[in-house]
Amino acid sequence: MRGIFTIPLTLATLALSGCIAKTALDVATLPVRAASSAVDLATTSQSEKDEKRGRELREAEKEIGKLERRYSDEREDCMDGDKNACLDARATYQEIQALLGRMPPPPPNR
Repeated sequence: MRGIFTIPLTLATLALSGCIAKTALDVATLPVRAASSAVDLATTSQSEKDEKRGRELREAEKEIGKLERRYSDEREDCMDGDKNACLDARATYQEIQALLGRMPPPPPNR
């Protein structure tokens, strides 16, 4: 009768030792995993930088397009004799030049 209880007890002991070892491993590696997660959050990959730069360029191009349309309208009004439109056209042109100055040159052709 005693042998019937010994086998399940032995199996339970082996199973629990695996759980304890797994828990000990999890506890031991927790600081490493937490630190690597923090590093991942603190650093930016090259692809993330490229995506961000692409968004910035698209937004700048969109803004330049709006400014060029406004500049064109102001120049037409200036040609029709509106002095204020001439001043506005100069200011708009300066905005366009400032935005263009911040954009990187296109990549070289290979």
